[in-house]
Amino acid sequence: MHIYGPTHLHGPQPIGPPHNNRISKPETNSSSAPINDELQISSAAQEAAGMVEKVNQIPDIRQDRVDAIRAQIEAGTYETDEKIQTAVERLLDEIG
Repeated sequence: MHIYGPTHLHGPQPIGPPHNNRISKPETNSSSAPINDELQISSAAQEAAGMVEKVNQIPDIRQDRVDAIRAQIEAGTYETDEKIQTAVERLLDEIG
């Protein structure tokens, strides 16, 4: 093994890639049978797909719930001591 140190430099190197751009033709073997792919999905995966389908059918906004809360806010009955205490506890749990 030869160590030449940091002063030993190689000569100029080409900028381009070291390999030639050769387009190779894929080998065709006419004697082989065609490949048949097969997919098997487990029953657990099928059940999960069914659950995802059900979740996707649920609307993003539950308009009945929004309307009920708006009515409570307008009536001044939405903010209760219990709701404020719950919100503060959740905030402290998230911070701490």
